[in-house]
Amino acid sequence: MTTTVALSRPRTNRMIAGVCAGLAQRWGMKASTVRLLFLLSCLLPGPQFVVYIVLWVIMPDRGY
Repeated sequence: MTTTVALSRPRTNRMIAGVCAGLAQRWGMKASTVRLLFLLSCLLPGPQFVVYIVLWVIMPDRGY
């Protein structure tokens, strides 16, 4: 049985704000994979940076 992690930004394994690391933990992926996918998505037109900033604001910071 797998345990689900709440959507939050960890204090460790952060690059900028911990959004990609938090999403990776939530989805059970490596943080580097999510970061790479985000960077690749920036090559396409769209609101990627706005979504990142919104997630930064709404995702709580994990206290541990």
